[in-house]
Amino acid sequence: MANLPLSFLIALLFVLLGLSAFFSGSETALMSLNRYRLKHLANSGHAGARRAYRLLQAPDRLIGLILLGNNLVNIVITQLATFIGLRLFGDAGIALATGILTLLLLIFAEVAPKTLGALHSERFAFPAAFIYVPLLKLAYPLVWLINLFANGLLSLLGVPTNTLQGHALSHEELKAVVTEAGSRIHASHQNMLLRVLDLEEASVKDVMVPRNEIDGIDLEESWEEIEQHLRRAQHTRLPVYRGNINNVVGYLHMRRIIDDLANDTLTRDTIEEHMRKPYFIPESTSLTQQLLNFKKERRRHALVVDEYGDIVGLVSLEDLLGEIVGEFAYDSGLSLEIHPQPDGSYILDGSLTIREVNRALNTELPSDGPRTINGLLLEYLEAIPESPTSVLIAGYPFEIIKTTRNAIVTVKLMPRLATEENGELD
Repeated sequence: MANLPLSFLIALLFVLLGLSAFFSGSETALMSLNRYRLKHLANSGHAGARRAYRLLQAPDRLIGLILLGNNLVNIVITQLATFIGLRLFGDAGIALATGILTLLLLIFAEVAPKTLGALHSERFAFPAAFIYVPLLKLAYPLVWLINLFANGLLSLLGVPTNTLQGHALSHEELKAVVTEAGSRIHASHQNMLLRVLDLEEASVKDVMVPRNEIDGIDLEESWEEIEQHLRRAQHTRLPVYRGNINNVVGYLHMRRIIDDLANDTLTRDTIEEHMRKPYFIPESTSLTQQLLNFKKERRRHALVVDEYGDIVGLVSLEDLLGEIVGEFAYDSGLSLEIHPQPDGSYILDGSLTIREVNRALNTELPSDGPRTINGLLLEYLEAIPESPTSVLIAGYPFEIIKTTRNAIVTVKLMPRLATEENGELD
């Protein structure tokens, strides 16, 4: 080496620094790859992604190869820099070479390439994969030996090395991924994905039509009342019961009787002939499970029962789909039961569910207790108030406008206050 030109040694030093930078940067780039995007690209036939994906299936071998190459290069760089310093400046050159080399390695072989690898992982990792695949085959015996000792040490420390840790996302992590997607996913699609992920957290009790709002046919009414009810019906499917909604005997599809109704040939017997057996579900059923149940049972409506078997409500496939695509709204974008006011407040129907209000108005009313606005206010006041009464709940001022003997019918919801102290104002 003493006979080699100094210019050649310096050029060789920079070539080795480049190799060190390649090993450092490619390691960071390969480890920074998005595993889900990488798998998608690999399945799509991307050559670099397929090689990178194969390399990352055995990360211990890949890391062993990279560190083996990087350390060998750095050792040669150290020896070469020391020799160049000695030739140029004598014994003082050794200390000078050490200081300069440390700075060069830190900047050009560590920080800069690793930053580049982290910022542009795919552009760095995919070309590097073409080099590492054949290089791993060539150096496999040495890499295997290194990993044997390294994995043995980890096993002694109680760290399992025989299984690759999975990258499955949790429910909350998946929601964070969808939220952080930003402009890559259309806002409406993003909202639908988030609602799908939230289905498991809600039960049919949260979206059902309450018992007192169920529209059905009572077979014990007079025939004139039944016929008039059928002519005015606003739903295509109606529960049929005797005397009380708890005595449901079937479900009637208007399509089956429309001709008889139009020709005045409809009778009670005809109604009973065309009825379908009722379908009952417990109120604790999650929305995700109920979607599957509707598909399995080939149903669109179900009657919700409590732990005592009493009917507490009705849920339809449309209700569940509304949780995914959003409530079917009108031109204002709000339900007919939500009326915006010029002062920024809203007039609400007391029967509205808190989930509907939070979703429509982007509010944060507590939803872990009562389901409806009426229930929320009654739980807080512990009595049926007289109007007008104002209360503050979770920072939101409510003004009770209309009440009946047993319920709050209409309220006014005002914008949230800066303070979140709950208490009665008047």
